[in-house]
Amino acid sequence: MMEYKFGDVVLAEVQYTDTFEIKKRPSLVLFEELGNVVVAGITSNLKMKGILIAKKEGLPKDSIIKMNYIFTIHEKMIKRFLFELSKEKKELIKQEFLSKISK
Repeated sequence: MMEYKFGDVVLAEVQYTDTFEIKKRPSLVLFEELGNVVVAGITSNLKMKGILIAKKEGLPKDSIIKMNYIFTIHEKMIKRFLFELSKEKKELIKQEFLSKISK
């Protein structure tokens, strides 16, 4: 199995909490440990709050990393690796998380 690391964007099977429906969606890997992968959801709904991933960074369209939608999936739910975020974007995400947990 592939080892996933912070900043990897993957296509994963995600279960929605409100409908319990499972769909394949892009997700941002925050960390992986013992086969469990903690990810942040990504949406193409630009009205959502979060951090922008521009189309030119690797997704089919501009999208938002939802910093308030974090969950754990098993590594088998990851269908494929898509791309790795830039160093600058990873730093921006770290800063955003730190600001949220230090409130």
